Amino acid sequence: MNLLVTGGAGFIGSNFVRYWSERHPKDEITALDALTYAGNEENLAGLEKDVRFVKGDIREQAEMARLLSERSIDTVVNFAAESHNSLAVIDPGRFFSTNVMGTQSLLEAARKVGIGRFHHISTCEVYGDLDLDSDESFSEESPYKPRTPYNASKAGADHAVRAYFETYGLPVTVTNCCNNYGPYQFPEKVIPLFTTRALTNRKLPLYQSTQNKREWLYVSDHCTAIELVLEKGVVGETYNVGSGVEASISDIADGILGRLGLGDELKEIVPDRPGHDRRYLLDSTKIRSELGWEPKVEFEKGLTDTVNWYSENEAWWRPLEGRSPVEEDNWSANSK
Repeated sequence: MNLLVTGGAGFIGSNFVRYWSERHPKDEITALDALTYAGNEENLAGLEKDVRFVKGDIREQAEMARLLSERSIDTVVNFAAESHNSLAVIDPGRFFSTNVMGTQSLLEAARKVGIGRFHHISTCEVYGDLDLDSDESFSEESPYKPRTPYNASKAGADHAVRAYFETYGLPVTVTNCCNNYGPYQFPEKVIPLFTTRALTNRKLPLYQSTQNKREWLYVSDHCTAIELVLEKGVVGETYNVGSGVEASISDIADGILGRLGLGDELKEIVPDRPGHDRRYLLDSTKIRSELGWEPKVEFEKGLTDTVNWYSENEAWWRPLEGRSPVEEDNWSANSK
């Protein structure tokens, strides 16, 4: 297989590149990334002999078509996206530009070149949110009800992907995944944010709705799911990827502080983000029953491994501090 991994220097993308390079050493991998504030070529350190890195923007259709053709790419795995909900509240335009128009541009390039497979990475958040005490979950048949600019931009991208399958016969698959965590995640997201704050004895900003829940999946388990979809998935189909394990923001803070031997004095309640979703939970029966996927990393172990990774890799995350455009503990500053 000859893969183009877009967003390949981001969190999940770089973990996938590492995973695929190890599991499929004979395959050719090109990692593409625009290297915005959250992109980090250092995420691919050590892979220089096995992976070709290209700085590029999926919105540049001609450039993408040229790259696909020159590199004889047969499979595209599209991670490229603006993904921080908080930033989307402040600057929604960049999310629709990259996530919707960028995806459409990449789809068009893939169609013109004749790509053999286009796999698109999406999110549980396109389905909307659930009541905290609900016994419901989102299946692949659930209607899309996005509530935030980020969620809406990802929903728009998903619709574009399906339209290119229905209209042009482009061989696509889609995975909608729950919240990922693990190494190389930019320290604006909640687990690395709380961990790096705790490691430096700074306050952990908990949104006022501290019991809002997310479903959590260790990033390597997401990689195995994508691998199975590429190898066994049915073209035109969508697969939900979820662990079934939920934890609130309060649970996350307590888990990180406890692992570092720290107390509640580092927790600080801050105003909720506008449009803050309450809860997401995916029904992943389809990928489990049809493709035989199941997560391997239990949440407690995964959280321990993640906290340990950030503890041991301060040289990686220290230079990234201050690059995020969002101040999670100061929404009045964000609105200026």
